Amino acid sequence: MKHFIYQFALAGLVSLQASCQSSNENNKKAEMQAQNTQTPVEVPSQNGLEKAYFASGCFWCVEAIYESVQGVQESISGYSGGHTENPTYESSNTGRTGYAEAVEIIYDPNVVSFKQLVDVYFGSQNVTQVNGQGPDNGSQYRSIIFYQNDAQKQIIDTKIAELEKEYGEGNVAAQVLPFQKFWIAEGYHQNYERNNPNNPYIQNVSIPRLRKFQKKFPQLLKDSAH
Repeated sequence: MKHFIYQFALAGLVSLQASCQSSNENNKKAEMQAQNTQTPVEVPSQNGLEKAYFASGCFWCVEAIYESVQGVQESISGYSGGHTENPTYESSNTGRTGYAEAVEIIYDPNVVSFKQLVDVYFGSQNVTQVNGQGPDNGSQYRSIIFYQNDAQKQIIDTKIAELEKEYGEGNVAAQVLPFQKFWIAEGYHQNYERNNPNNPYIQNVSIPRLRKFQKKFPQLLKDSAH
């Protein structure tokens, strides 16, 4: 289960780093297989708004980050990238459903572009951490960036190529997968950081991650997020 003992989870990072390269290679193989067997599903725009899908560790953190970005109308926590029907928080945490905690971003492309959302994605995480972010470890916390068409995939591939010049080829941990379906998470997960500001995990992990992002991208923030 997530966030049960923050300090204990941090201790596990040392052993995680030793297996990162092997896990990253396995993720890349799974990514190639998915790309070869699945056709991306393009979500139609509604009222001029579009949707994008990202997974990057705890969805509480990612939801709050994107909701601070100008042009983002809503950020919804849920599950994507798996192979079962009707995933739940409990089932996704087993690591056997293939799902990762993900967010659905509803945004105005006239204010913020998909490319900028991709910049936010990679700029708000440890791009080299495999199967997790910070103290959250496991396949359900792995980083996945979903594309709905060839244009989006080209933007993602270009960004990863740029990052690999800095971090080394093959060291960007995020999987790149065709979007298939998004399942909305249980109600209590929605707006979790906003509704539970005194939660120890929110205080020690989520808020610091949000503030680090905001300091890095002040030009992308809503006025209320400054």
